[in-house]
Amino acid sequence: MELDLEPVAPDPSFWSGRRVLLTGHTGFKGAWLSLWLHELGARASGYSRSATTSPSLFELARLGELVDGVLGELGDLAALRAALAATEPQVVFHMAAQPLVRRSYEDPVGTFASNAMGTVHVLEAVRHTPSVRVLVNITTDKVYENREWEWGYRESDTLGGSDPYASSKACAELITAAYRQSFFGGADAARIATARAGNVIGGGDWAADRLVPDLLRGAQSGTAVEIRNPYALRPWQHVLNPLSGYLLLAERLWEDPRIAGPWNFGPLDDDVRPVGEIADRLAELWGEGLRWRTDNAEHPPETAVLKLDSSRSRAHLRWGSRWDLDDALRAIVEFERGRARGEDARGLMQGQLKEFAGAG
Repeated sequence: MELDLEPVAPDPSFWSGRRVLLTGHTGFKGAWLSLWLHELGARASGYSRSATTSPSLFELARLGELVDGVLGELGDLAALRAALAATEPQVVFHMAAQPLVRRSYEDPVGTFASNAMGTVHVLEAVRHTPSVRVLVNITTDKVYENREWEWGYRESDTLGGSDPYASSKACAELITAAYRQSFFGGADAARIATARAGNVIGGGDWAADRLVPDLLRGAQSGTAVEIRNPYALRPWQHVLNPLSGYLLLAERLWEDPRIAGPWNFGPLDDDVRPVGEIADRLAELWGEGLRWRTDNAEHPPETAVLKLDSSRSRAHLRWGSRWDLDDALRAIVEFERGRARGEDARGLMQGQLKEFAGAG
């Protein structure tokens, strides 16, 4: 069931002056959230390895001027604890991860180390940092035991994972639940929630083996991009949609510990579309040069159908998709066209944040 409620926006009065730490702040989602927190008036800091893509949105937008960052690994518990002790955050967003399904087949050990034990280290560091009142652990929509059915998964559905990435993120969910019940039950303890969203797209994502970045790289090089599963259904959404949900969730958790637990942030059913349809629509918006064809080679298995039911977030957080899929694709093209003209990356991001805030 999807509820049609007018979505609310993050509250600047809540975030103004608030001390916030992000793990993974140098990544694609981390860069957008870092800038948004700065625009809301928060005192943001970060803990992450150096940017893993070239170009890097974090670096192009000069976000290191706005966010005090510490370079470190999730595997280094001592460094993580030191970073939290030094910054004394009130809110923590845990976003750092190995985020790619195909890479998880190539490096399962590293994927589990980052996504499972990395979560243990973040929770352990938070447990020993009295200033933290809220922790939002960002996982993925792939944490559910996939039944290949047409219904959206709810937060109460069974967790699972048939590939190392999905399994490692399901482990992160179980680890978070165990820590919440074992160590964060007191009245003064931090409130812990997980946020499940996936197939996030937006300007400044240049990761390998992702549909939209691959298509844009192909357009710029004049080559047709091979797509493995053009009929696979995915819940596409612009990055600012779930980020707004993470912010709203942190705001509510601050006041109400009863909402600790898992939350879905996925698009409405109309934006659950086949991969090939997304490629065709992006080609229409981009114009000449963006081409694709089906890749018929053998690849590791992938889910054919994936949907989320986000009724709980819509009803209890008043969260919703301010930008639909067409808005998202349009924004990506505008961002990449602007960057090609030499426009400032931070200015492009700020313009889209302003436009997003005015939508609804």
